Amino acid sequence: MSSSIRVLVVDDYELFRRFVCSTLGEKRGLQVVGEATDGLEAVRIAEKLQPDMILLDIGLPELNGLEVANRIRQVASSARILFLTSNMDKDIVRAAFSAGARGYVLKADAGRELLPAVAGVLGGNDFVSSGIRANRSDEIDNDKLSPCLNATDLLAT
Repeated sequence: MSSSIRVLVVDDYELFRRFVCSTLGEKRGLQVVGEATDGLEAVRIAEKLQPDMILLDIGLPELNGLEVANRIRQVASSARILFLTSNMDKDIVRAAFSAGARGYVLKADAGRELLPAVAGVLGGNDFVSSGIRANRSDEIDNDKLSPCLNATDLLAT
């Protein structure tokens, strides 16, 4: 029997954080072990809890998500980072992957893409939101940043 995947959710907007926690809570095998509302808190909690996965917003108080990801690589190096944000800027997407992210999901796409993204990243694949691929396909390397089409099987109910 495998243990639960331990997830830290980092977003300063409470209603969205609740949505994410609720969505993750519906899947067996995923356990939200902590929540943070700013970047410094996220780093502290990640260091203390050593989660398997961190869902991280870009626009956070105290430290932005990119700075948080860089610090988390030092204090919780095995955690997989999945950005969950509204930011569509191609340079930010690239910077997120350079900071160690394995996935990048737009909040607008989260209703249909959050769980496939989580499953894909847990399966060792990179994931980029369809909204990013549709709007920036000519500017982002789609061979590296592609959706995980069959990854939801990893988190079968």
